[in-house]
Amino acid sequence: MPPLTLSVALANYGHTKPLQDGSVASEKVSLEHIEVSPITTAFRRMVRGLDYDVAEMALSTYLCALAHKKPMTALPVFVLRRFEHGGIVYNTKSGIKSPADLAGRRVGVRSYTLTPGVWVRGILKDAYGVDLDQVTWVLVGDEHVAEYVAPPNVVSAPPGSDLASMLLAGEVDAAIGAGNIDSPDVQPLISDAHNAAIDYFNRTGVYPISHAVVVKDRLLEDNPWLAEELFSLFQGAKEQYLGSLTSGSPQGSGDEAMLQMRQVIGNDPLPYGVEANLQTLERFIEFNVEQKIIPQAVRVEDIFPRSLVDVAR
Repeated sequence: MPPLTLSVALANYGHTKPLQDGSVASEKVSLEHIEVSPITTAFRRMVRGLDYDVAEMALSTYLCALAHKKPMTALPVFVLRRFEHGGIVYNTKSGIKSPADLAGRRVGVRSYTLTPGVWVRGILKDAYGVDLDQVTWVLVGDEHVAEYVAPPNVVSAPPGSDLASMLLAGEVDAAIGAGNIDSPDVQPLISDAHNAAIDYFNRTGVYPISHAVVVKDRLLEDNPWLAEELFSLFQGAKEQYLGSLTSGSPQGSGDEAMLQMRQVIGNDPLPYGVEANLQTLERFIEFNVEQKIIPQAVRVEDIFPRSLVDVAR
């Protein structure tokens, strides 16, 4: 039988490069890689049009898509993750001194279902006691899942608004995901964010997941072996990359970041699979329910293919 040809939309990572250059391959599937930049545009195209067979997708976008019956299923392959404590900054002229001062304030974010936003809001509530309902969340974009309706304390900025400009002008008091702003008036809301994130990880076991990989349901239904084959390919590519990190010198900023994360997480700073990520996944689902991204909790084992669920309930 000829291999199953699949269109794939992934960002360029060291740990997926072996799939893209063919050094890790399969006799069962042939991956046709499609360059998508920025990769976030692939999330929208996948959710709204199923434009790819396999695609990278932000985790909260996937949970929201699942709640709206989009015909795709995620593999427990988490190609991007990072600590999120440093993701929120504030205007020092706003009078804010700490996370507790966010009550009654306006906080800008690209979209309400934005995965870094969900993580940051969850951490603010979980670790700093912030009442998220007392904050007005100001959006400068829309949601990937068109059917999603945000809670009443979420408002939209005028069309064409720029998050960084709004923050500098005082139109919002703080912002999540505003990018690098070169101004003394903009500072991280959580001081010493990196060490605060490490402490949070050590206390909770939560290591934020940004992006997973999704596959069209039709392909999984027609090819019951496909989920395991794809998982094996991604795992093999990652192992090759981590081996090169151990034996060679870093090639770029992504490699340096991975080596730094190894010092905190361990030898594998990108653990795949359900069991190794259970605490993180359960907490993230809780955050999505609390923030009204999804209407009710889902079981971790119900959001991945059965053949890849390695946790017995």
